[in-house]
Amino acid sequence: MRFSVVTATYNRAHTLGRVYESLLAQTFHDFQWLVVDDGSSDGTRELVASWKAFFPIRYFWKPNGGKHTAMNLGVAAAEGEFLAFVDSDDCLLAHALERFDHHWRRIPDPVRFYNVLALCSRPDGAIVGKRFPAEVVDTFTLADTLRLLGPGDRCGMNRTAALREFFPYPEEERFCPPGLIWHRLAGKYATRFVDEPLMIVHASPDSITRQSARLRASSPKATLTYYREVALAPAPLLIRLRAAVNFCRFAAITAYRRLRGRPS
Repeated sequence: MRFSVVTATYNRAHTLGRVYESLLAQTFHDFQWLVVDDGSSDGTRELVASWKAFFPIRYFWKPNGGKHTAMNLGVAAAEGEFLAFVDSDDCLLAHALERFDHHWRRIPDPVRFYNVLALCSRPDGAIVGKRFPAEVVDTFTLADTLRLLGPGDRCGMNRTAALREFFPYPEEERFCPPGLIWHRLAGKYATRFVDEPLMIVHASPDSITRQSARLRASSPKATLTYYREVALAPAPLLIRLRAAVNFCRFAAITAYRRLRGRPS
């Protein structure tokens, strides 16, 4: 199997249909869909069971533990050579998997790479974040990868075997910065950036992005590990300085909470 599409979801029965409909529309058919339910109580199980498609749909339920724990399960269960994460409120463009496959096949030395990253757009077609400087750009160091990533959402396909070298995320806390693993991967493998939008992202009021500061403060071990690694990494100076500032910021928050006798 070429692709596993993994969707981690929690009480998103009202948006999950967007992912399903976008997968039904795919022009590339060699894939499966793994829905990892992180303890939903809104009828997600019954909704997924009602769907029929030309591609296999596998449903997994687990007690609520945070998106990163659902991603861990998805990576472990994936059967595809490549894995694409699609959030439960977003959707792929109809030709997304076909284009990802196309771009991967054009890499001359694919064993050096772990992923292909593309742009995201909003429902009105506006590109999220900055465009890349060329149609195709390859990066071979963490510093160059971080320079190109910039702010804003990106979508991608990932070589499953490479992911499994670095997964799972630590599960002691309810949140872990996604970059903890992505930066480690970029330190070993190359990335191909392609300047075309392949996913539509939707702004949800309960998205993890909107709760990021609170989640980071409530999960100090993973948060401080992430910022420490970035601050000490061979990354652009400004990124390292920001990471150092955030490390100090969340270390202070953690110390204050402990002083007040509050859980971190």
